[in-house]
Amino acid sequence: MTDRAGIFAGEDPFEISRQWLAEAEKTEPNDPNAIALATVDSDGMPNARMVLLKDIEDDAFVFYTNYESAKAREIDSSQTAAFVMHWKSLRRQIRVRGTVTRENGPKADEYYQSRSLKSRLGAWASKQSQPLSSRGALMAEVAKVTALKGLQPDRPPFWGGFRITPVEIEFWADGAARLHDRFRWTRAAENETWVLTRLSP
Repeated sequence: MTDRAGIFAGEDPFEISRQWLAEAEKTEPNDPNAIALATVDSDGMPNARMVLLKDIEDDAFVFYTNYESAKAREIDSSQTAAFVMHWKSLRRQIRVRGTVTRENGPKADEYYQSRSLKSRLGAWASKQSQPLSSRGALMAEVAKVTALKGLQPDRPPFWGGFRITPVEIEFWADGAARLHDRFRWTRAAENETWVLTRLSP
């Protein structure tokens, strides 16, 4: 499928994504699972920010956030999102577009409990994307939550995951003289067959 050392080996784009991420974990100095997540608001204005991808499932990509944040409100409104994952050390990137559903059950509970205690308490304390009067006010809320929730806080009802089910995944690998390798998987809808196309750089 490729001209270069199995970079695109295999026919499953999710397995390729896992392989690329595993390689990036050995070379990227910070957060190899960081993605630039793009959403759109009710007026059609695009928005983008960095979040951490937490799982690559057999048919979806999963991240977690506050459901009252701007990104969550935009996702709930459009039920779509896109992201790009770029690894400078490997000169590779993955682009994904698809539909989005909430991951708000046992899997979200399990991931929440795997986080550090401070991160779990911070999820309760932060009113994400809302105006904040000062850093001191935030730390006071953390102290209040710590006193109320103790050492084993449950997952907040306003915090959980989103699962992006792609209709398009594109893999890009740097090439000499900007003659890059690009392969795009597309499908009309979830559970339909992927169509693989090589793209001009």
